Amino acid sequence: MSSELIKKYSYKIKTSSQLKKIVKNNKNFNFIMCHGVFDVVHPGHVRHLTYAKTKADKLIVSLTCDKHIKKGTYRPHIPENLRALNLAAFEMVDYVVIDKNSTPINNIKLIRPNYFAKGFEYSSAGLPKATQEEIKALKSYGGNIIFTPGDVVYSSSKFLNKSLPEVGLEKLIMLMHKEKINFETLKKTLMDFKKLKVHVIGDTIVDTYTRTTLIGGQTKTPTFSLHFNSKEDYVGGAGIVSKHLDSAGAKVIFSTVLGNDNLKKFVLNQFKKTKIITNFYIDNTRPTTNKNVFIASDYRLLKVDTLDNRPISSEIIDFLCSSLKKDKSNAVVFSDFRHGIFNQISTNKLTKAISKKTFKVADSQVASRWGNITDFKGFDLITPNERESRFALANQDATVGQLSQLLYDNCKYKHLILKLGSKGVFCNTYKNKSNNSYFSLDSFVNNIVDPVGAGDALLAYSTLSMLSSKSLVISSILGSIAAACECEYDGNIPVKTSHVLTKLNEIEKKVNYSS
Repeated sequence: MSSELIKKYSYKIKTSSQLKKIVKNNKNFNFIMCHGVFDVVHPGHVRHLTYAKTKADKLIVSLTCDKHIKKGTYRPHIPENLRALNLAAFEMVDYVVIDKNSTPINNIKLIRPNYFAKGFEYSSAGLPKATQEEIKALKSYGGNIIFTPGDVVYSSSKFLNKSLPEVGLEKLIMLMHKEKINFETLKKTLMDFKKLKVHVIGDTIVDTYTRTTLIGGQTKTPTFSLHFNSKEDYVGGAGIVSKHLDSAGAKVIFSTVLGNDNLKKFVLNQFKKTKIITNFYIDNTRPTTNKNVFIASDYRLLKVDTLDNRPISSEIIDFLCSSLKKDKSNAVVFSDFRHGIFNQISTNKLTKAISKKTFKVADSQVASRWGNITDFKGFDLITPNERESRFALANQDATVGQLSQLLYDNCKYKHLILKLGSKGVFCNTYKNKSNNSYFSLDSFVNNIVDPVGAGDALLAYSTLSMLSSKSLVISSILGSIAAACECEYDGNIPVKTSHVLTKLNEIEKKVNYSS
């Protein structure tokens, strides 16, 4: 989809007030309105719209905005601006309006079409209450309802449940067009990272990959027999967040807690190879957190954790607060894996130690243990995943849009990037209940090799992008691309700006080719 295609049909997309004037100033024409979600436009929709157009001079198609769609956790699959453009491209459609209300009642009364068309299924088994209310609104000014023939009825939900259409590039293009962002803007943002300074505080993890070959199993007990091949250690947790930021070109300070053991030496040696300024507190009472996964033929058989999740001492809290108070970074990132540094007492003290002018970012990654993203109150950016958000809010039923609202109610964030795994991200800039800027992006992964660390890459690049551009759209795009790069590596490897730039160029080529 090209910008020319958007311009060609976007003239049909009107606001409710614009349509009110058009209908009022064209009394010689009959207007008919159809309303729906239109997440996937299928043959049933086409017949419905075609029949409706035969009953009037002008066809207005009204679609439910993203905010009020409750069908399915991740619906709509197609965002409202792209759904509107899809409908505008049909020759029989004269105008399209995105209805900001939960029902079409207000727009019926405002626009006052001569007719309102409903599908046959709404009349075949008695009139639903919602349809009765629509008829009442029409009668208030002399309008009429028309039911289109029901010979073919298809459900968008059934289509989407079978197979989701791949519209990732189209969603990206529409979002960039709406925000007046081009690929050069994204590339320039990457180049500005070297001007920034970020302080990371969080749990260091050493991720160990023990590679083996499966020999067989015991007959008496369910025990695997493995042949040891090799062992690789990677700096993970808040440590890899710091390394991502360093690889992106930013100046980085990293404050953390290590045990007094051999893995401490490994971590120290790894950071000596970087430009990162480190504040390491060595706690003799706990081990350096280690997560050792045993792999056989690319299958993860078992993970063995060596850790101590006790809350850190008041002495360590004072050490970390002191490092924050001395700092003059552009942003502070709390990278929480719930291995002792962050708890209700320490989080409150550490947050108060941050300068009021500093951009505050929080990420709580708790794949298999307790944690709570809502502990981080009033942060400028939070990047939780869906699972931990549902866990923190004790809510498994809300749509992702509702989930973002509940997160705001609990922690009053300014910007949200909600990670949805393979489904991409859902983002929200909260202003007030009637003025939210929310959107979604699909994943940019081409060939997934190892998803470990994708959230850390997103956290690092989204933080830098927000500092540089002040745009959540740019932040989420570059963060998502960095996450995709990480997924395509084996092991927790720092993502460089050159890696992101390469993938960005690939996406730009695809966009130009599809144009």
